[in-house]
Amino acid sequence: MAGTKKEYKDILAELGDQRSAFRKAVDLVRNHGLGATGAIIILSMMIMAALATYLAPYDPELNNFASMHEAPNASYWLGTDQFGRDLLSRLIYGARTALFVGFVAAFSGATIGLVLGVTSAYLGGTFDLVFQRFIDVLIAFPTIIIALTMVAIFGTELHHVIIAISIPFMPDAARIVRSNALQIRQIAFVDAARALGFSNRRIILRHMLPNVMAPYLVILTANIGQAILLEASLSYLGLGVQEPTPSWGLMLQGGAEEYAESAPWIAFFPGLAITLAVFGFNLFGDAIRDALDPKLRQQ
Repeated sequence: MAGTKKEYKDILAELGDQRSAFRKAVDLVRNHGLGATGAIIILSMMIMAALATYLAPYDPELNNFASMHEAPNASYWLGTDQFGRDLLSRLIYGARTALFVGFVAAFSGATIGLVLGVTSAYLGGTFDLVFQRFIDVLIAFPTIIIALTMVAIFGTELHHVIIAISIPFMPDAARIVRSNALQIRQIAFVDAARALGFSNRRIILRHMLPNVMAPYLVILTANIGQAILLEASLSYLGLGVQEPTPSWGLMLQGGAEEYAESAPWIAFFPGLAITLAVFGFNLFGDAIRDALDPKLRQQ
């Protein structure tokens, strides 16, 4: 009998935990509805990219010249392009390209900016002065100009495109993180670490970097959406991902001009996908900022 009561209490406790988790999820959606919307969009993209092999009805690179410029119908839900390729299949596989380039480029640029920004704030002096003037020069140029220059130098292979997109994200991340690191540098625990004889490397990595992760996460999330948009822009200009790799920017390039009136669906659906992706990451980034900012939490 005692064993039965214990099992009953365990079941009730487990149900209580599940209800508590459910309430937390409901409160999260209620307090950050737009952020939850962004998270749903991002999660949908991830699922679509991960299950592309099973979700895509056709081979995204298969040309079918007998079905060129078909409007959306029962066989091709989003229609076909100028080569008879199924737009839905290319849109699904294009999510893989967008997310891969977006995540890797944004993470690389934001992380390099994070390390350099904290190092500049900690070391100060001549290093900080020279580094900040270099950052000023990079910020003076539009992001697309820097990316175009990098692509012209390195080439249009996928890893070169990622490098070209990640470099423009470094200056903003370094500048924002540096401003936060300058405040942390004045706190007593940094002086205490110096007094204990810790190396500069240990102080930066173990004591300063963890305390600037909040702005870093906000920058990283916002940069993913911008990286997706930048990759699409480069692909549209013919300097990004090349055919026959499915890419939303390439799909726009194929349908935005010549077939804008006769087959508008070729450009409409990839444009909608890019818009939703950037919108979702921006909403999610804003929610993270609101959750991590103490002033906004109090409000």
